[in-house]
Amino acid sequence: ARWFLGGRLNVSVNCLDQHVEKSPNRVALIWEKDEPGTAVHVTYRELLDVTCRLANTLKKYGIQKGDRVAIYMSVSPLSVAAMLACARIGAVHTVVFAGFSAESLAGRILDSGCKAVITYNQGVRGGRVIELKTTVDEAVKNCPSIKHVFVAQRTDNKVQMGDRDIPLEEEMTKADSVCAPESMDSEDMLFMLYTSGSTGKPKGIVHTQAGYLLYAALTHKYVFDYQQGDVFGCVADIGWITGHSYVVYGPLCNGATSVLFESTPVYPDPGRYWEVVQRLKINQFYGAPTAIRLLLNYGEEWVKKYDRSSLKVLGSVGEPINKEAWHWFYQVVGEGRCALVDTWWQTETGGICISPRPSEEKAEIIPAMAMRPFFGIVPVLMDENGEVVEGNDVSGALCIAQPWPGMARTIYGDHQRFIDAYFKAYPGYYFTGDGAYRSQKGHYQITGRMDDVINISGHRLGTAEIEDAMADHPEVPETAVVGYPHKIKGEGAFAFIVLKEQTAQIDHIKEELKTIVASKIAKYAVPDHILVVKRLPKTRSGKIMRRLLRKVVAEQSSNMGDVTTLDDPRVVKEILDAYQKYKEESSS
Repeated sequence: ARWFLGGRLNVSVNCLDQHVEKSPNRVALIWEKDEPGTAVHVTYRELLDVTCRLANTLKKYGIQKGDRVAIYMSVSPLSVAAMLACARIGAVHTVVFAGFSAESLAGRILDSGCKAVITYNQGVRGGRVIELKTTVDEAVKNCPSIKHVFVAQRTDNKVQMGDRDIPLEEEMTKADSVCAPESMDSEDMLFMLYTSGSTGKPKGIVHTQAGYLLYAALTHKYVFDYQQGDVFGCVADIGWITGHSYVVYGPLCNGATSVLFESTPVYPDPGRYWEVVQRLKINQFYGAPTAIRLLLNYGEEWVKKYDRSSLKVLGSVGEPINKEAWHWFYQVVGEGRCALVDTWWQTETGGICISPRPSEEKAEIIPAMAMRPFFGIVPVLMDENGEVVEGNDVSGALCIAQPWPGMARTIYGDHQRFIDAYFKAYPGYYFTGDGAYRSQKGHYQITGRMDDVINISGHRLGTAEIEDAMADHPEVPETAVVGYPHKIKGEGAFAFIVLKEQTAQIDHIKEELKTIVASKIAKYAVPDHILVVKRLPKTRSGKIMRRLLRKVVAEQSSNMGDVTTLDDPRVVKEILDAYQKYKEESSS
């Protein structure tokens, strides 16, 4: 799908130069640093200056159009400038969430063939210091493509600097503050972002220039009813697609003032979000259901302590929001007067696809429902035979029937995997991997993933990734991981493991497994529960029936469905007994 055939443009010009010409002193970014009450305002002119200096520094060290650059930084004006500097010179950025392990970072660098990494000496989050440079050092040991590591200073602490390490700010002060933007084709690569698939290896989702930017800007403007002068507060990290589309590209293309939130919802206390809303006079607040569920447990007083009268629109992103959290967010935070948009979209879609707004004025918003497709999005539900499900009050696999500007173009280096993952299941349609229900009035409700992908605190994670990590333990020949409902995180990971020998060291092995998962993927991927079983439920061909394990964990043992394809159906009772015993021991 080529909307802007042959069009030339540069995304950084759309996000910076056009606004600097008209209103250079408009605030582009408000950086709410981790340290409470320390907001830094950056104007469009200042952001352009920093972006150009950073771009010229990259060019000085041999980064050119088409080169890939990894960004491993916490949320800050400099990390935004790093993204825009890459865009300005035609380099392709891949932002890696600064909570990922060295191994995860290395895997992404190797897959994309990055020439450089931009990082901080350290990160700061929730009052804790995070060793970013140390992690990068560990990662690049095994990455021959990396020529340079640009190191910025977030703290005053000194870190080890080696031959390929370059002090970023020092170099930027010497660089010219004007950098001519590279002329880009509308379909040139803008960035790639790695997301989990149902197989173990994360995939580099590729987004291009014009279609992506247009879609991010339009959805930002119309879903949130963004008006010039509003302060837009999306509290996502730039390491995720939400941060790309609704902290950086969408808002800046629209000349908005965008908040960068470096901290956590509970630091220094559970009133942090609402104190920031009051102090920065935020008009649109966009966050994850997992944070809302967490804050709900602390009670209403932390919210009511602060003036939230500036809020006009609330948004929820990353996973389906449950009704209790929706009502709390709407009634307590928004005082029942703000539109609450429960937005459905994916890394692959580039921007919001289904959301209660835009709509006719004052149109009904149904709690915990994404409801209405955005302009140009044509959702369809498919049945198990690959036929379109017509009518209302029906469920099926959620697909999209025609292309839209923000859609991903490929998986980097593996177009066949792109075709197989998204277009093979239902030929002629984009398959989202989610199931959905269409109500009697024709509104859409997302019912959850249909494949082996779980959503932990709004972060998609293939269960195969966790299984692959745990398989490294010499005592654990077999593992199966499934998702289960979690009160705060939405979903958690529950691991079933088989040990080589029955051992008294079970607790020790469980701790080792948790450490392995944290170091290979990230801390949020660590299973909440690990249950030792004698064997896993397998079909005669050796495929693990995770569906049955999901039923066990969801305590739906009376409704196991067809177990005749199991190699030995007695395994079901064995696992149920082990689960019951584990539950009793946990509660005592």
